[in-house]
Amino acid sequence: GSFMLVNTSGRFAGQKAHLLLPHLKENDTHCIDFHYYISSKSGSSPGTLNVYVKVNDGPIGNPVWNTSTTGTWNRAELAISTFWPNFYQVVFEVVTSGHPGYVAIDEVKVLGHPCTKTPHFLRVQSVEVNAGQFATFQCTANGRTNAGDRLWLQGIYVRDAPLKDIKVFNSRRFVALFSVVNATKRDAGNYRCMIRTEGGVGVSNYAELIVKEPPVPIAPPQLSSVGATYLWIQLNANSINGDGPIIQREVEYRTSSGSWYDIQPVDSTSYKIGHLDPDTEYEISVLLTRPGEGGTGSPGPALKTRTKCADPMRGPRKLEVVEIKSRQITICWEPFGYNVTRCHRYNLTVHYRYQAGGQEQVREEVSWDTESSHPQHTITNLSPYTNVSVKLVLMNPEGRKESQELVVQTDEDVPSAVPLESIQGSTFEEKIFLQWREPAQTYGVITLYEV
Repeated sequence: GSFMLVNTSGRFAGQKAHLLLPHLKENDTHCIDFHYYISSKSGSSPGTLNVYVKVNDGPIGNPVWNTSTTGTWNRAELAISTFWPNFYQVVFEVVTSGHPGYVAIDEVKVLGHPCTKTPHFLRVQSVEVNAGQFATFQCTANGRTNAGDRLWLQGIYVRDAPLKDIKVFNSRRFVALFSVVNATKRDAGNYRCMIRTEGGVGVSNYAELIVKEPPVPIAPPQLSSVGATYLWIQLNANSINGDGPIIQREVEYRTSSGSWYDIQPVDSTSYKIGHLDPDTEYEISVLLTRPGEGGTGSPGPALKTRTKCADPMRGPRKLEVVEIKSRQITICWEPFGYNVTRCHRYNLTVHYRYQAGGQEQVREEVSWDTESSHPQHTITNLSPYTNVSVKLVLMNPEGRKESQELVVQTDEDVPSAVPLESIQGSTFEEKIFLQWREPAQTYGVITLYEV
């Protein structure tokens, strides 16, 4: 066995002495056994004894065992579960405190059987999780554990993790569970299971924590074609930030104004989003999922696009007369909204026709009173006592729809004068006989001429 004696007298605090055991490659369970002794005349500890287990010539890591007080020779066990083809090296280190005394190590032996006071860990498996999840290491050990034992997950270059739960199967086996909470890429690395008992320390192999970032598309989806109630898109999600493999794709789409949104699973590179509202702006993004809990990334960049207008549902309804005068009529209709116009851009025109001077006159006017709850329109400059045919035409960029036609007769009006040059008189002994032409504009039925 190896022997090391450190005299700390005359040494200042923080000086170090090392004893390195040869590289060990073990095929089966074994135990390293050593004796140690720390003594001082003053009663203050002369230094700290640290024990390290370095695997495959990797970093030395943190101590697996340490002590700074003892008045007699004591014995400790190292139950190291690093098996062939991996190799390891045990390093004993004495760090002086500045007080005089002695630190000694003796009878370091590699025994071909399990430790008697310290449990041995079985091989610990690596764990893969998605960022933000809990990573649980399962450490199965042969041996018994007592209430005074300390169990922890020791990280190399990464934070240690506390014991989460322990399940004891029988006096010869238990399982300790350790959780790295809200794992990030910074927590990725090597961890090993540790148990510190009264008699020594048990050390498992290093297992790797692999932390994967859920995938997020780099670019927004691309637009293939646009309809009034659908959008064809290319997912455009081959370039990602984060990690694959991608096992699910979803399309998330929402209206730019308002809170409505929906998610649809997609199994091809292009997708038709249907049942949309016409003339409405949507924001469309792609969600990608990799295996494991929490594997769905945040939505990728959004494509902003607008559906086309749709043909109006119908023409205006309930066209009625509000007021009739001799030279103007006022009409009204049932109010309508976007569910009829199917477009936010539209116009409403009043078309009317009537006979004047033996010819049919056809006119149209834009009505601006479309938003009100009692919409109406007045047609002026009409001829009195004339039949007028009126209809409303609703138009948007995609089409037009007409109301039913309404026929209205304007009121009568005062007739124009009898033409003076048409009055002729024939004189007789006792009477004058008069005749004349009708007024140029009768404006109704003439009921009386007065002379």
